Amino acid sequence: MKNFLTLDDIPNLEEAVNTILDLKKDPFAHEKLGTHKTLGMLFFNPSLRTRLSTQKAAQHLGLKTMVMNFSNEAWALEFEDGTKMSGLRSEHIKEAAAVVSNYCDIIAIRAFASLSDKAKDEAEEVLHNFARYATVPIVNMESATAHPLQALADAVTIKEQGLKKRPKIVLTWAPHPKALPHAVGNSFTRMARMLEADFVITQPEGYELNPEITKDTPCYYNQEEALEGADFVYTKNWTSYTQYGQILRTDDLWMLTAEKMKLTNHAKFMHCLPIRRNIVATDAILDHPNSLVIEQANNRTYAAQWVLKKLLENG
Repeated sequence: MKNFLTLDDIPNLEEAVNTILDLKKDPFAHEKLGTHKTLGMLFFNPSLRTRLSTQKAAQHLGLKTMVMNFSNEAWALEFEDGTKMSGLRSEHIKEAAAVVSNYCDIIAIRAFASLSDKAKDEAEEVLHNFARYATVPIVNMESATAHPLQALADAVTIKEQGLKKRPKIVLTWAPHPKALPHAVGNSFTRMARMLEADFVITQPEGYELNPEITKDTPCYYNQEEALEGADFVYTKNWTSYTQYGQILRTDDLWMLTAEKMKLTNHAKFMHCLPIRRNIVATDAILDHPNSLVIEQANNRTYAAQWVLKKLLENG
């Protein structure tokens, strides 16, 4: 593994999950692997779990970390080739990526979607240009269309529950007052399709995810029908894909409630956090013993540690 940009960079998901569970038992077993090496963390957008869990993962491996927030601490970057840089952007990605590569042994990047230009977002301008011009491995800490670290942690969380061999997993859309990207929904879908599970998606009409990602996954417009017999319910908001970036509805009819969860097989509740209580899901859901949101957040550390360990081992 030379970079970790999407879940496709993982050779075998099941083997990765099992190794992560071993790392969790003894997180400092490889703490000399990163001695005298540095992880550079570049944030174009805010973070809580991603920043702290990735730093902790680095520390478990003996890596030093350097953090830069591009929103207010760095020169604005130009990504276009051949442009005359007479505007507000002061530094080109060619120089920036090369310079950061001199300072760091691994570069981790977090850059959200604009939700205004689908083609540009799907081109992953920030992530792919760093991968193109950097001379060290790149880690995706959430990009315009993908959040593979979250999906990897989610796979670990599901495995830890030790439920039946082929559980039913439901990814359900939920309301949100802000326009949110497709990254988590995309990566969770990619991950769930790799599992031995009955995976379905449910969303209102107009909120279908990218069909190139969902492929033949069963999709329901009736949330309650989809929830019947579920073992895991993963709730997340995303904006419209066909009417890109738009919020088509804000009512609470799709909010997850205790009544809806009665339709499931005593399902475990999952969400990547942060979550807006009593908008995405009610207090009763989040405070229930079946809520796995804290376990998911904790597993982010060990998912990131596995990624960093693989990159260090590959030189």
